Amino acid sequence: MKIYNTLSKRKEEFVPLEEGKVKMYVCGPTVYNLIHIGNARPMIVFDTVRRYMEHKGYEVNYVSNFTDVDDKIIKKAIEEGVDASVISERYIAECKKDMAAMNVKPATTHPKATEEICGMLDMIGTLIEKGHAYTAPDGTVYFRTRSFKGYGKLSHKNLDELQGGNRSLLVTGEDQKEDPLDFVLWKPKKEGEPYWESPWCNGRPGWHIECSVMSKKYLGDEIDIHAGGEDLIFPHHENEIAQSEAANDKPFAKYWMHNAFLNIDNRKMSKSAGNFFTVRDISEKYDLQVLRFFMLSAHYRSPLNFSAELMEAAKNGYDRIVTSVSNLNYLLDHAASDTMSEDEKQLVEEAKAFIGSFDEAMDDDFNTADALAAIFELVKFANTNANAECSSEFIKALKDEIVMLSDICGLIVEKKQEMLDGDIEALIEERQAARKAKNFQRADEIRNELLDKGIVLEDTREGVKWKRV
Repeated sequence: MKIYNTLSKRKEEFVPLEEGKVKMYVCGPTVYNLIHIGNARPMIVFDTVRRYMEHKGYEVNYVSNFTDVDDKIIKKAIEEGVDASVISERYIAECKKDMAAMNVKPATTHPKATEEICGMLDMIGTLIEKGHAYTAPDGTVYFRTRSFKGYGKLSHKNLDELQGGNRSLLVTGEDQKEDPLDFVLWKPKKEGEPYWESPWCNGRPGWHIECSVMSKKYLGDEIDIHAGGEDLIFPHHENEIAQSEAANDKPFAKYWMHNAFLNIDNRKMSKSAGNFFTVRDISEKYDLQVLRFFMLSAHYRSPLNFSAELMEAAKNGYDRIVTSVSNLNYLLDHAASDTMSEDEKQLVEEAKAFIGSFDEAMDDDFNTADALAAIFELVKFANTNANAECSSEFIKALKDEIVMLSDICGLIVEKKQEMLDGDIEALIEERQAARKAKNFQRADEIRNELLDKGIVLEDTREGVKWKRV
């Protein structure tokens, strides 16, 4: 498996720090509003990376944070006349709803910046002790950028370039900085802002220190993969490296992965241009599985253009897989025989070539566009070779392969038909009758049948209760 490493600017063979395990940190959203489709791209891309790693047998510790203290959160809280935590908790909940609708798996840990302040104070203290940080007269703590010899190695910028003519690359500075390149680790509170006590002043952390500390706490000093959008390479990820390696005296992340930008009708997304879409906006017109399919239809390092035409193409592509699986399920219920013939066994062996093509694409820096092409080839093969004369064993083998590969991409292609309440109650009554007649096999079959359709039974003293999951 090869990963393009932003640090080396080349594809590298993936070798985890610990055999069989992957420690992965993905920068999450700042929660002051509903997430937009630009936020959705890294969520979907790196969730798919995680799923493929797990498919390959790795145990993945996947950490993705919520930035829940920020100027934009504070501004919105002031506008609404509520605490900043009210805003952040509201939009964390909404973000999780959208992630679930896109079939993005919950992270192993979703840390919140406000719950990790103690760790930030500790790391800032360590950086001051080692001479990598200093306190200004007003209590602001700055990182001394020139003290870290490797600064610029991720963004491939040198300090002379940053210090020279291109002022746009600099972190905005104040007169109290020793050097314009120095950046904030801790800043004093302003009127009406949330704050925490510290040895330097009552205030709050800078953005960059948050991720360094959350990664360290939940994954350790050294991690396998750090990921996010390419807009985070500089200064955010560059500053994370400087802080983490200066504090811990160890390499921070072995592989750095960054997804390219998402444009809308070939223009940068912005509210002022009137082409700004939240994930919730898209959900009003499309199943968010279509959005996921769209995001995976291009390589993650390629710029992706969002348009109505391309979304319709994605819908057609996704529907093609769903329809194939639905047809296979119909054939499965009406199969001519149970056991595969020799010819069918040969066809199943041929179908394994599509799995090989899928793995080959994903092993090459997670080329989801080619991986989806392999799924389409498998769908075409199934549509051509499965019919009413085939055995259930053969049909199921083809269906299972399509569902498995789609699931690695996070695509739900087998739709569970929702049962009516009356049908559920009728099956529960049949199960009760079977248990009374000591026909426990049938009772278990009914429980499993309901479970397959997302219905969980609970036997209580008051009778059987059920709920949808």
